[in-house]
Amino acid sequence: MVSATVNVVRYTALFTGVLYGFYHHRTLQAQHDQHKAEHALHTRERLITEAKEAWKRQKESKNSNDTEDPRFDLEKVLLSLDKAS
Repeated sequence: MVSATVNVVRYTALFTGVLYGFYHHRTLQAQHDQHKAEHALHTRERLITEAKEAWKRQKESKNSNDTEDPRFDLEKVLLSLDKAS
C-alpha cells in the first residue's frame, strides 16, 4: 500500500499542475485577445487612411477646371460642356 505522505504529494502535484495550466491558459488567451484587438485597430486605421486618400484623389479630379493646373485638360471641359448643352 501507498503511504499517506505519497498520496498527499501526488495530489498536491496534480492540483498544482491543474492550477498552473488554468493560469497559463488565461495568460495566453489574454495575449491572443490583445493581439487580435491591435490587429483590428491597425486594419481600421489603414482603411481610414486609404479612404481619405481616395477622397482626396476624387476631390482633386473634380477640381480639374483650374486652367493653371498642369493636369488641366481643355478637351475634357469642352466635351462636358458640349454634352450639357
